[in-house]
Amino acid sequence: MSSSEDYYSLLGVSKNATDEELKKAYRKMAVKYHPDKNPGDKSAEEKFKKISEAYEILHDSQKRAAYDRYGHAAFDPQQGGAGASYSRSQGGFRQGFGGFTDPFEIFRQAFGGGFDDFLGGGRSRRSASHASAGTDLRYDLEITLLEAFKGIEKTIRYNRHVTCSVCHGSGAEKGSSRSSCSTCRGSGFVMTSQGFMTIQQTCPRCHGQGVVIEKPCSHCYGEGRVVEQTTTKVKIPAGVDTGMQLRLAGFGGAGEQGGSSGNLYVIIQVKEDKHFERHGNDLHCRISVPFTLAALGGEMNLDTIDGQAILKIPAGTQAESVLRVRGQGMSILNRADLRGDQLVHIAIEVPKRLTTEQKEKLEAFAHACESKSKGSFFDRLRGSFGL
Repeated sequence: MSSSEDYYSLLGVSKNATDEELKKAYRKMAVKYHPDKNPGDKSAEEKFKKISEAYEILHDSQKRAAYDRYGHAAFDPQQGGAGASYSRSQGGFRQGFGGFTDPFEIFRQAFGGGFDDFLGGGRSRRSASHASAGTDLRYDLEITLLEAFKGIEKTIRYNRHVTCSVCHGSGAEKGSSRSSCSTCRGSGFVMTSQGFMTIQQTCPRCHGQGVVIEKPCSHCYGEGRVVEQTTTKVKIPAGVDTGMQLRLAGFGGAGEQGGSSGNLYVIIQVKEDKHFERHGNDLHCRISVPFTLAALGGEMNLDTIDGQAILKIPAGTQAESVLRVRGQGMSILNRADLRGDQLVHIAIEVPKRLTTEQKEKLEAFAHACESKSKGSFFDRLRGSFGL
């Protein structure tokens, strides 16, 4: 066997686990360790093969019963086992009694026909074209609110598969040839009969490629691609918001053996700003207004995201009032000539200390307004100063 580890432990389930619990555990771990989710990570690939091997045995009632009784010996040909054993040299499972030929077939069975979509286009089904499309990649990019307002060009760096510079994507050493697989006759699949059923499985010799290489490239080991760091510039348009994504076609991972490259999706995250709170295209802020200005009305300077504006304070403005300044909000995406509004939340600023003269004049003012201000702002104001 490829692993002497306990199959139940590998999947993180008990020996009494139901079929549904086995499938759920396998799905979770298979997605975590799938090679397309961990490009270039050999340890993750080995883990994926091990858990696939465990699930291949345990989800079959006959194989599970044999494993529960005899352990790994039940599938060891040298000990007379009748099950499916794993061969590293072949890169997949050797056929036992109904076993799969490789862990990706098990993955397809566990997830159904839509597993490629589940992975986000990670692994394409093999076809007679021999090449498989590359993976789509994600890059999370954090920008400031001001950068989101103005738009900006950012330089990003990330790792991805690129076409091998030695074999130029062919996967073969110079002078080596590629020939059609004699086992599957170039189709990438073989048909096996199990009773009255015929099952299509990935070819164990060419692993679904449809071709075999006499001498694989020593630089990329026959894959036709290697992992390298890529540096590229991304133009962020004005008005973007958190969660928006930019698609860079062809900047994802290169495909195997000359297959087309996937796409890079840049996911935008706009950082919180200490002055403004964004709601769609509008910006909210809070300012303190002197109580005299709030009572008498007037104008004051207002900080906006790109400068200053004049804020008109109507006479009698109350605390927690919201004043709208049109056209001073965020840029509207794809509409460079339009902006949202800035909504200003008012807090009344009351001086903490007053001179004797100020107290006398304020008291006189409060008495003059007493008939109209009882229980209103002036009562609160007098209480604040102990008048």
